[in-house]
Amino acid sequence: MSEYTFSLEPVSVPRVETKHRRIVTPIPVPESIPILKELERYEPRSLHHELPVVWDRAEGYQVFDAYGNCWIDFTSGIFVTNAGHAHPDICRALVEKINHKLLFNYTFASDIRARLVKKLVEISPPPLEKVFLLSTGSEATECALKLTRMHGRRLNPKKIAIVSFDSAFHGRTVGSQTMSGSPAGKEWIVNLDPDIVHLPSPFCQRCPWGKERYEECGKWCFQKGMEQLKSRGLKLDRIAGFMVESYIAWGAIFYPDDYIKALRAWADAHQALVTFDEVQAGFGRTGKLFTFEHYGVAADMVCCGKGISSSLPLSAVLGRADLLDIPSDLSSTHTGNPLCCAAALANIEAIEKERLVAKANKTGKVLKTHLLKIMQRYPDRIHCVLGRGLLYGVHIVNPVTKELDIWLTDRILEKAMQKGLLLVPTGRGTLKLGPPLSIPEEAIIEGAAVIKEAIEECLR
Repeated sequence: MSEYTFSLEPVSVPRVETKHRRIVTPIPVPESIPILKELERYEPRSLHHELPVVWDRAEGYQVFDAYGNCWIDFTSGIFVTNAGHAHPDICRALVEKINHKLLFNYTFASDIRARLVKKLVEISPPPLEKVFLLSTGSEATECALKLTRMHGRRLNPKKIAIVSFDSAFHGRTVGSQTMSGSPAGKEWIVNLDPDIVHLPSPFCQRCPWGKERYEECGKWCFQKGMEQLKSRGLKLDRIAGFMVESYIAWGAIFYPDDYIKALRAWADAHQALVTFDEVQAGFGRTGKLFTFEHYGVAADMVCCGKGISSSLPLSAVLGRADLLDIPSDLSSTHTGNPLCCAAALANIEAIEKERLVAKANKTGKVLKTHLLKIMQRYPDRIHCVLGRGLLYGVHIVNPVTKELDIWLTDRILEKAMQKGLLLVPTGRGTLKLGPPLSIPEEAIIEGAAVIKEAIEECLR
């Protein structure tokens, strides 16, 4: 959790009026404070670490409140609205489905679910050939955990170990949080599963092995990590599979290509599965339809969510037929909800029609150029800029210790909000950027300029 608390005390800020953003009130808006305090009163405190903006509506790449303000959205909600907020085609599909009067059908058959799962298989690389629809990302990763172990036990009753990474995030349910890396979020579980283990994350700019030069050593890094697991008592032939975030979410950290290739080769040689968690990474976010495609390897299963619909709650496990057909009790109350399916199908069609994957690549290069210029201006404060497509992490550090500076990062987030730009709080010392893939280039440039201004003002 962040050490900085976003203030609910309204601050008079300079007026902003551009094509892309507008700030015409104190921030937070005085009239919005009762709403924020009411939410604090009736909801868990863990929900109240976001920027104090009361959303009224959102369209495309912009968020509006009810008081005349408009923000450029560099969050996509939380990497959900890849096609843009309230995309017209998605809205139209939802209205049509509502008027058709099918809002729920459990796992009974529906045409819209059949069309969606077929489409998902058509756009997925082999050997992904079946789909199980769920509601949340945590459900998807839990399902993959379950199927991985069931597959492993068919080979050997003791082949149940799951390997993840020590910086990973896979959800907030027991299994998904156990697979996640941070120990801080796991105290409540008490009896942690000893057969869910973690490799050191290959964050090259902060090498877990202390190497100062890290070019082309991904294979070595993977082998070193596996040796560490073995030294801690894990019999490697008990590994049923790997759960891999396609990038390490909090910092937009991508794995070295040769690391993932080495992992895939090891898994193939030892009858272990590789599942990529694409809940935050999929559907064009990083300039590929699926982020794991950057690594040039195949996936046995892929967990999807967020950007799958650009709107409503839907997740999916894509996988090999022999895995999804393992005798089990796969079902869920809202499996393939017709509204969510309609939104997802319209979303995928919009991503294809508008060539948003290619657009993310093109616009992302513009964003990267501007972020690197900011880093050059503040080399003692910005340790690195990482990312691909329209997903970037700007790592803010203390100039003396070079540790991530959570307090300054959140101060920058707050200052950017006051100027009409929304960024994602991570509580980890990174400015995380993920605008809708449909955002125009000039809004990207303007947003980057706001980040620069916010950093300048926070360092005065």
